[in-house]
Amino acid sequence: MATLQFRGKSAVWNHHLSVPYHTLEKDAKKSLKGTDAEENLIIEGDNLLALKSLLPKYQGRVKCIYIDPPYNTGNEGWVYSDNVNSPLLREWMGKVVGKENEDLTRHDKWLCMMTPRLKLLRELLSEDGVIFVSIDDNEGAHLKSLMDDIFGENNFVANIVWQKKYAASNDATGIPAMHDYITVYQKTDKFERQLLPRTEKQDAAYKNDDDDGKGPWRSDNLLVKTFSESAVFPITNPNTGKKFLPKKGNSWRANQETVNRWLAEGRIFFGKDGKGAPQLKRYLHEVQQGIVPVTWWTYEDAGHNDQANKELQELFGKERVPFETPKPTKLVKRLLQIATKKDDIVLDSFAGSGTTAHSVLDLNKEDSGTRKFILVEMEDYANNITAERVRRAAKKCGYKAGFTYYNLGSAIDAESILTGKLPTYKEFAKYVYYLATGKNHPVEKKIKEEDSFVGKTDHQSVYLLYEKNADALKKLAITLDWAQKTHAKDKNKKIVYAPACYLDDEALEHFNIKFVSIPYNLFERAV
Repeated sequence: MATLQFRGKSAVWNHHLSVPYHTLEKDAKKSLKGTDAEENLIIEGDNLLALKSLLPKYQGRVKCIYIDPPYNTGNEGWVYSDNVNSPLLREWMGKVVGKENEDLTRHDKWLCMMTPRLKLLRELLSEDGVIFVSIDDNEGAHLKSLMDDIFGENNFVANIVWQKKYAASNDATGIPAMHDYITVYQKTDKFERQLLPRTEKQDAAYKNDDDDGKGPWRSDNLLVKTFSESAVFPITNPNTGKKFLPKKGNSWRANQETVNRWLAEGRIFFGKDGKGAPQLKRYLHEVQQGIVPVTWWTYEDAGHNDQANKELQELFGKERVPFETPKPTKLVKRLLQIATKKDDIVLDSFAGSGTTAHSVLDLNKEDSGTRKFILVEMEDYANNITAERVRRAAKKCGYKAGFTYYNLGSAIDAESILTGKLPTYKEFAKYVYYLATGKNHPVEKKIKEEDSFVGKTDHQSVYLLYEKNADALKKLAITLDWAQKTHAKDKNKKIVYAPACYLDDEALEHFNIKFVSIPYNLFERAV
C-alpha cells in the first residue's frame, strides 16, 4: 500500500508514545453541577497532552470522535488562527522535529501536528468506534492519505460532502467553495452505522390512504431490473381481468406465491382509475425505522454556517465569539445519530465553540439518551467560549446534565517527580496500571494505597510503592518484609513500581516480582 511521505514524518510518527502523561486537576468553580457532571468532561490544555492523559481511563471506550481541526488556510487574521503557526505549535515542532523544522512547508507542519493526535485518538476509540473529521480542500487529500496510514485503507467509510452555504457572497471571486468534507473512518469492521430518523418531508410522500386500516402509503415499482425466471408470470387485475407481464428482460420483484398474497391483501393496485399497470403499496409504518445515510448532505438536512453563527448569537448575544466558521448542532447531531447509541461516549479534541457538547445534550433531550461528552480546548477559549456555551445552553434549553472542568496538571515523568511535582496516589496508580497492562483501570475503587495495591488481571498483579511526599518517597523500597507479606496473600506474578528495591534477582524470582524503578524506568513496558 502506498504511504504518505512528508518532512518531519520520521520524528512525529511514534512521538505519541513519548508524550508524558499529565494529571487532570478538577476546577470546581468552572464546573457545572447537574446529572452526570462527573462523566461529562471539559479539559483546558494542549489537546496532545490531554489525549494522552485520557488513555488510562478511556482507552478503547470512546464510540464516536468528531474533530474540526484547523483547515490550514493560512488565515492568521482572526483570533482563533486557522493554521499551524501558533507559538505553542512552533515551539513543539522545534523540539520534536528538530532542525528539519526550519524547512517544513505549511502542509508538512499541518501533517506533523495532526499525526500524533490522530494516533492517540485511534487508541481511545472502541473497537466498534468511528471518527469524523471536518476538512476542506486545503488539506483534504493529505488527510485522507494520513488516515489511510493510521487507521488502515480498509477502514475508510465515506467522504461526506456537506453544503455549508446556501448562497455565494456578492463579492466572491473565482469559484467560491460551497461545501466542506467530513472524512469518516472506523477503527475496525465492527462499526455498525445507525439509520437516520425520518423527516416530515420524507413522510409526506406517503400521502395515499384508502381506509384499508394500514395507514398512509405510496406506490412502489413491482418491476426489478435483475432477471429471475421464477418471477416472470402474468398478474391479473381482479376487477377488469386484464393481464400484465413484466417488460422483456425484467421480472417482478417477488415470486407468484408472494404476489398472489399481496393481491389478496389489497397491496397491489392498478392506478387511480384501476386500469393501469400493477404497482405495490409501500406503507409508511413499514419504513419508519429510519433511512440510510448517504454522502451528500444539503444545508436543509444538516444546517449551514449562518445557522451555526445564529445559534451562538442566541446564547452570547452581541459578545464576540472568535470562531468564523462554527459548525451547526444540526450537523453534529446527524453524525451522532449515525454513529452512537443512547449511552455512548463522544469525544471532540478540537472543541472550539462547543457545538459537540451542545449537540450531545440536545440529542439526549430528544431521545432520552445518556450520551457523555469529552471536550478539549486550549487557553482561555476552553472556559470563556467552550464551557460557557454549555453553561448557557443548559440554562436556556433546560438540560439537566452538567460537566466537570479540568486543567492539565503536572506531568508524571522522571523530571517532574525528581523536581517534586508529585501526583496523587490514585492518579499515579491508574497510570502505572495502564503502563503495565496496556488497558484502562476497570474498577478504580479497588485501588488500595495502604496495601500498595493497584489492580489485577488474569495473570498478574500491579503494585505501586509511592507517597505524595518527597522525603517519604526517598525511603520507600521493596524490602524482604514487604515481599514476604505481599507474596503470602498474592502468589501471582507481581509487577511492582517502586523508587528502590533491596532484593537481589534470586529473591525477586522467588517472590514472583518484576521490579520497575520510578521514576527512571517508569515508561518501560512491564508486560
